Amino acid sequence: MGETDAPYGLIEDAAVPVVDGVIDWIGPQSKIPEQYKALPETNLGGRLVTPGLIDCHTHIVHGGDRAAEFEMRLSGASYEEVARAGGGIVSTVNATRAATEEDLLRDALRRVDVLIAEGVTCIEVKSGYGLDLETELRMLRVARAIPKHRPLRVKTTFLGAHATPAEYAGRDDAYIDNVCIPALRAAHAEGLVDAVDGFCEGIAFQPEQIARVFDVAQELGLPVKLHAEQLSNLGGAKLAARYGAMSADHIEYLDEDGVVAMKDAGTVAVILPGAFYTLRETQAPPIDALRQHKVPMALATDINPGSSPLNSLLLTLNMGCTLFRMTPEETLRGVTQNAARALGLTDTGTLAVGMRADMAVWDIKHPAELSYRIGFNPLHARIFGGKL
Repeated sequence: MGETDAPYGLIEDAAVPVVDGVIDWIGPQSKIPEQYKALPETNLGGRLVTPGLIDCHTHIVHGGDRAAEFEMRLSGASYEEVARAGGGIVSTVNATRAATEEDLLRDALRRVDVLIAEGVTCIEVKSGYGLDLETELRMLRVARAIPKHRPLRVKTTFLGAHATPAEYAGRDDAYIDNVCIPALRAAHAEGLVDAVDGFCEGIAFQPEQIARVFDVAQELGLPVKLHAEQLSNLGGAKLAARYGAMSADHIEYLDEDGVVAMKDAGTVAVILPGAFYTLRETQAPPIDALRQHKVPMALATDINPGSSPLNSLLLTLNMGCTLFRMTPEETLRGVTQNAARALGLTDTGTLAVGMRADMAVWDIKHPAELSYRIGFNPLHARIFGGKL
């Protein structure tokens, strides 16, 4: 996936000289400049090379699981009914608060290892299962610690506006003012935050409440993104666009006005088929409208213990195609080029001069195979910062 006009940006029989972990040239081997011929060579045997995959929306740091709620939903309870009964996000909050940093890191690394084995070189990690200052900071510290233990790039997102904890039941505004915003300021002061997110939904927060959090994010110089239009249309995507959001995520109930607002703001649409599948939803995101208005579409696992216990980005590619009729090229760009854009990254996501040498090497003949197969991992090797 280089910068060419060919489908997928494919370059046949290519060479990719790497200097100091950065792509220094890319093109057909027959045209490689003389100065690179003395570099040590790794022959990849004609295999397909793509940018390293990027999972741009995860809740990979959390305590506990929600298998019991999975059974409840199979018995007919909706996601909203589970949440209103005290389950959902709030049940994970209790498990996360009880977990130590060591517990959270150990469990997160187990999930991370699965992604690394699928060619992932960068992930986003959200807080949002603490809902108090101490645990939100603990989650973000764990996320920041992941690259110390694994060759992986991590971008952190503060998601204090994820739900209202039990101790603030019925007092959403008080939670935003007394817990969420102070926790955001504390996390920023500790250097733990790359972006700020929120959950704009009937079972979470209203647009005006999210706006108060985003105002503080702007004051702190932090970019924003938003869980929007997942279960209903509250105008969250338009709110996100008004703040120049990097992305609006889920967006199953997004209308055309919201699509246009995202287009005008340059906001990426992050499609999350894992939650759609797990919750057995029927309202699909407006893929055709996003295409028509040329809104970039990213794709991510949304790894979380409740609505998307999906730990495979490769399976996510297949789900994007089969559930939403995205093309294999759209899904691959969704976990590379557009995923990088959704995280505000300009040095990864494509194979081009000046980009980090983060790549995945595949035992396949055509890129469409990455979306086509189910439960099959054709990764041959992963290259991170130029190191095989």
